[in-house]
Amino acid sequence: MIELSALEIAEITSGTLYGVPDPSAVRVHHADTDSRNMGADSLFIAKPGDTTDGHHFIDAARAAGATLVLAQRETQDPAGDPHPSVIVDDVVHAMGALAHAILQRVRDHSTTTVIGITGSAGKTTTKDLLKSLLEPEGPTVAPQGSYNGEVGVPLTIFTVELDTRFVVVEMGADAPGNIRDLAQMVRPDIGAVLMVGSAHAGKFGGADKIAAVKAELVEQIGADGAIVLNRDDAQVAAMAPKAHAPITWFSEDTAGESATATATATATATAATMDSTEDADAAGQPDQVRAADLRLDASGHPSFVLRFTETGEDLPVVSGLTGAHHVSNILAAAACALRAGVRPQDIAARLNGLGPASRWRMERTERADGVTVINDAYNANPESMREALRTLAMLTRPGAGRPTRRSVAVLGAMLELGDASIPKHTQLGETVVRLNIDKTLVVGELAYPLYRGAIAEGSWGSEVHWVATVEEAEAYLEQELTSGDIVLFKSSNSAGLRLLGDKIAAKEGAL
Repeated sequence: MIELSALEIAEITSGTLYGVPDPSAVRVHHADTDSRNMGADSLFIAKPGDTTDGHHFIDAARAAGATLVLAQRETQDPAGDPHPSVIVDDVVHAMGALAHAILQRVRDHSTTTVIGITGSAGKTTTKDLLKSLLEPEGPTVAPQGSYNGEVGVPLTIFTVELDTRFVVVEMGADAPGNIRDLAQMVRPDIGAVLMVGSAHAGKFGGADKIAAVKAELVEQIGADGAIVLNRDDAQVAAMAPKAHAPITWFSEDTAGESATATATATATATAATMDSTEDADAAGQPDQVRAADLRLDASGHPSFVLRFTETGEDLPVVSGLTGAHHVSNILAAAACALRAGVRPQDIAARLNGLGPASRWRMERTERADGVTVINDAYNANPESMREALRTLAMLTRPGAGRPTRRSVAVLGAMLELGDASIPKHTQLGETVVRLNIDKTLVVGELAYPLYRGAIAEGSWGSEVHWVATVEEAEAYLEQELTSGDIVLFKSSNSAGLRLLGDKIAAKEGAL
């Protein structure tokens, strides 16, 4: 974080100084909402929360080295002395103001490119890929984990230094206007929209309203910036008329041979977008970044030709990610890097072998007993569930050097689907049967319609099983899994299957 004085922080946030005798002398170069992350000359942000209140941890933060507090009320230490503080009406709003001011100072100091990424799925994987593509070009800052909201984005910006060359920001939303507010906070030079799915459909009231929220990023990019859009998603492609900046399109080229059912499905989606993107094509905007000749190797890693149509370069790429559905994320990262000034040859070279950097994203563990665990249970929506299941089905069928293996899917609830929850889970149960998944374990009351959907679609005998709790699921898997199985864990974060996946992967005898 760039160094700021207490006086500067008070001015930026319109705050009131409390217990700070010399506001210009008190200076901080680190800021966080977690008292455990404090060090010398830190700013502790006492953020109220749903389950706790940061104001209760001010003494702990001070003991760990915090010299200043950003708070919503005046507080004192056990001796009755005031905590040196900047008092504001709303700590979260103040964090945004600080982030905006910090980025402005960085921009005033040196050339800095800010890239905003939004989408219903794939943000973290795309962010991780893009960070790896940009780091060789100059100092790069990107979020830890999935920091993508009104608190996470400022925390990312607080790690920026004056010489930071690239800033990658994930942008998520809980309500209309969220992404607009984040974009106004960080003013991205490049904005990318990955896809529109049914995640949070219950909260927003339908996929069309989700698309409108994602389009807020497109609307906020100025004419001197760049927008990156997914041609293969009809709702993303339909955002083109909202753009003020030039659009860079990315898509999968499905005209040639493909060894995956995923690519076949994408071909259908691509055809469906053609009407909505006809005007863009007529305006001379072809796909600048494409994936051609997509195949999966024996380990499920996508290999393809990365095609840059502007330069006419076709460059081979073999990804370290698992599953054909990640190709869209790879293309998005490549398109953003291209607009950030990275050479096509360097983009392709850096993508080769590049695997997941964040946890629980198709994270693969090979146990010593021959069981393969794929943990993709950080997030889930109907689209990502289907793609993960397609990858599981492909990995367990013979071909491309793969032996036949048993597929085991451990599936939990997809949250925030609203009234669509029961039909979406039911449809996913039908998908499990149609993909011929050998064994499906459904976990939790909210996921029960998935079990019923599989039964109604024709699953019989022991092909599908339901348990109420994660503990029951663990006991079942301990008895059920055998050498050669590939087991996929997939659910929304709070369903807890990511932690169950960790436990199963770490069972005695595992590598």
